[in-house]
Amino acid sequence: MTQASFDGLLRELAPQVLAVTIRRFGDFSAAEDAVQEALLAAALHWPAEGVPASPRAWLIQAAGHRMTDQIRSDQARRRREEAAAREPPAAEVTGRDDTLKLLFMCCHPALTTPSAIALTLRAVGGLTTTEIASAFLVPEATMAQRISRAKQRIKASGVPFRMPAAADRAARLRAVLHVLYLVFNEGYTSSAGQHLHRTELSGEAIRLARMVHQMLPADGEVAGLLALMLLTDARRPARVGPGGELIPLAEQDRTYWDQRLIAEGTAVLTHGLAAGVVGEYQVQAMIAALHDEAGRVEDTDWPQILALYGLLERMTGNPMVTLNRAIAAAMVTGPAAGLQLLADLDGPLAGHYRLAAVRAHLYEMAGDTEAAVANYRAAAARTTSTPEQQYLATRAARLQH
Repeated sequence: MTQASFDGLLRELAPQVLAVTIRRFGDFSAAEDAVQEALLAAALHWPAEGVPASPRAWLIQAAGHRMTDQIRSDQARRRREEAAAREPPAAEVTGRDDTLKLLFMCCHPALTTPSAIALTLRAVGGLTTTEIASAFLVPEATMAQRISRAKQRIKASGVPFRMPAAADRAARLRAVLHVLYLVFNEGYTSSAGQHLHRTELSGEAIRLARMVHQMLPADGEVAGLLALMLLTDARRPARVGPGGELIPLAEQDRTYWDQRLIAEGTAVLTHGLAAGVVGEYQVQAMIAALHDEAGRVEDTDWPQILALYGLLERMTGNPMVTLNRAIAAAMVTGPAAGLQLLADLDGPLAGHYRLAAVRAHLYEMAGDTEAAVANYRAAAARTTSTPEQQYLATRAARLQH
């Protein structure tokens, strides 16, 4: 087994093992510590001794031993030890569905929505605190405190680890969908590191979105999110060149797009729209579908995309939506219109590399080479993704020759 596949296996198993450990022992924070120790033990022993026949059961047992050791050292927790002893052996614990339970548990009513999302990204998505802070545009220390407080609130609430009742499930659904959206985005375009994609994250987000859709087939926004993921992921094979370099949408070989995913995503979206109420994920999925329907970049229906971004902006007030609307406006009426929209983002997106990257692209369209080079360089300096950094630096270098 290669190091990459070994790391991928541990990342895939971590939320499953955490879910089982929380269910058995009822202590989120302690369970997370125990699972981290079990993963560390696996990283130390498996390369030399070989991966066990059932790695998931091995990790559950290792985490359980560590939890039991903690319980025995604390007399006040003896009742938990007795309850845990009545649970079936680790090898008999079934089901990856525990990950979905963990997802809904993290989106806990005792938490604010931002805290619930941050905790879920950490426990279910496996994102680092740095990656989560980047997604929320806040300092890493702030995010670390938010996650710590979220764990403490769940522990203090005493709510058992189980799938919430239908009424409670509906109350948590918005946070659940937002979490899956962010996990997918981090997998589709990694915020840091050597690789553009982290398919273990985008794949897990799609898997969980399918499970939520199966549970709530009549919910239009659940369908919209799943459709958005499928329609977007369909383009992934064309996004990276032979050397791992980023290939932008306008330059992709569209014959590499996954037509099976496009067909499935379109069908899911169409069925979801029949619910009658259109939400933000459905609108984003409609935009993705318009891109996927264009056989050539010049066939893209930019006026319709611009109209949909306008609708999405009114629904969300999200500055990233405005950023994308600026691109669409430039494609419809020219770069000056897009640049004018970007002027309003210098406050909410100050210092964000994507603002500089889009501004550079629009200046390039307008023929202002000097401004384009300056902004491409600024964007390259701000991103922590190596493929994006190389792409932006290359664009700047080409304009100088």
